[in-house]
Amino acid sequence: MKIAVIPARGGSKRIPRKNIKDFCGKPMIAWSIGAAQACGLFEHIIVSTDDAEIAEVAKAWGAEVPFMRPAELSNDHVGTRAVTLHALEWAMANYGDVAYVCTVYATAPFIKATDLRNGLALIAETGKSLAFTVTGFPYPIQRALRLTDTGGIAMFQPEHRMTRSQDLEPAYHDAGQFYWAKAEAIMAGTPTFSEDAAPLILPHFQVQDIDTEDDWLRAELMFKAWRSLPATQQ
Repeated sequence: MKIAVIPARGGSKRIPRKNIKDFCGKPMIAWSIGAAQACGLFEHIIVSTDDAEIAEVAKAWGAEVPFMRPAELSNDHVGTRAVTLHALEWAMANYGDVAYVCTVYATAPFIKATDLRNGLALIAETGKSLAFTVTGFPYPIQRALRLTDTGGIAMFQPEHRMTRSQDLEPAYHDAGQFYWAKAEAIMAGTPTFSEDAAPLILPHFQVQDIDTEDDWLRAELMFKAWRSLPATQQ
């Protein structure tokens, strides 16, 4: 059995009610639920939340909310892995054996059903235990700048001041869309950032963190432009 787990805590502070705020015509979480449904891989799409309103919205868009997340897993300091493990253990106790679990972020409107399928395929192709989305930094991190104590500018790595961009090693960051894992890897606590994880590389235009109002506006503008492209280019 394969399950999706969508963590959706109710206590967002920087963007109140972020998980169910309208984003381009739908509650934000509905985009993630829709992609999970469209990929056709999951026997169960579970939203893990501590919030009754989020639960009702999730169910209205076709997800399951078979339990309410306990308070000890609902504060600012609890990581996604602990929430996924809790949902996985609940599913194994109530639904039966789970082979794969995919943690899908509730604030990932750019997520695609094809990418979800490709993520699972990566595990089969590579023999690794996990797969997740990454994207490249748009500028060489070796040339990053910092502000000095005297109000000036300095390079973090001045030895690369004259190195050509094409000679610098590409750097990537977590795209924050989804994480596939074998159930046994979640149970064993296998690190996400490790040799046992395979990266699914996404283009820059399909990735946007949404943590501030500025991020939200940028994401809406990007999303509208992205959705206006022909289906073959999305």
